[in-house]
Amino acid sequence: MAPDDSERTRVTQITELAIGADGARAGDACIVVIYGSELGRRVQLGSAPFEIGRSSSNDLFIDQESISRHHARISFDGSAYWVSDLGSTNGTFVNDDAITEHRLCDGDQVRVGRSILKFMTGENVEVHYHEEIYRLMTVDGLTQIFNRRYFNEALEREVNRSKRYERTLSLIAFDIDHFKAINDTYGHLIGDGVLRMVSSAVKPRLRREDIFARTGGEEFAVLLPEIGMDGALITAEKVRAIVQSASLKHEHDSIRCTVSLGVATLLADEAGPESLYERADARLYEAKQAGRNRVSG
Repeated sequence: MAPDDSERTRVTQITELAIGADGARAGDACIVVIYGSELGRRVQLGSAPFEIGRSSSNDLFIDQESISRHHARISFDGSAYWVSDLGSTNGTFVNDDAITEHRLCDGDQVRVGRSILKFMTGENVEVHYHEEIYRLMTVDGLTQIFNRRYFNEALEREVNRSKRYERTLSLIAFDIDHFKAINDTYGHLIGDGVLRMVSSAVKPRLRREDIFARTGGEEFAVLLPEIGMDGALITAEKVRAIVQSASLKHEHDSIRCTVSLGVATLLADEAGPESLYERADARLYEAKQAGRNRVSG
């Protein structure tokens, strides 16, 4: 299994900042970085305006090309927090909707550039914060599906369970065709959008017991407990068709992509979870060699 060098889901050392709370009690609200640099960092919010941007003069400094020098501001009006875009180049988004100004509610996700921040407020904010940190250990902040760490643990668990109870288990490995060209043509922000599009299109069409994870940059995997090769091939073809029909709006363009998929089913004498993954990955390579946008099993 190829290692995920970026370890996007590894929680960094937690740092807290107290921001001029001249009217709001400390702990009433905070933002947590759930995707991007300094993953897991919590910043306490008070009543003073709080600015986010690429300039080091901001309250939250994010050194990222896709973020403007003064990108967004969070302010408190005495009863609620609001986020405002400061005329940034790439815009500010709340729950994937572009905003000029938006009242924040508990759990809202604010996206600036390639970073995603989660807004938390309420009496149990401390509990919710620790729950979010735990969630970041298993979920990819960008796509909101399982991450590589969780997938590795699930793969080992499901292989052992299948061997113990003599049940079938299949694995689909797939990645986005020509993803580098998408990034080179439209930029990494749109590339992130394509990753979210693929995840949100595929996830609802899988069974509840299936384990869907982002295993690398543009790489994904689906574990299919108690599904044999025939059923896995049907699922893989369904995933291929779903992605092919999905699209992402960008200015005047409708961006589409395809995926190549490899399928493998657990063998009675399988050496271990790595062996199953390697065979699915080899089938994925065959699908790419055969022309992409296809399933190989």
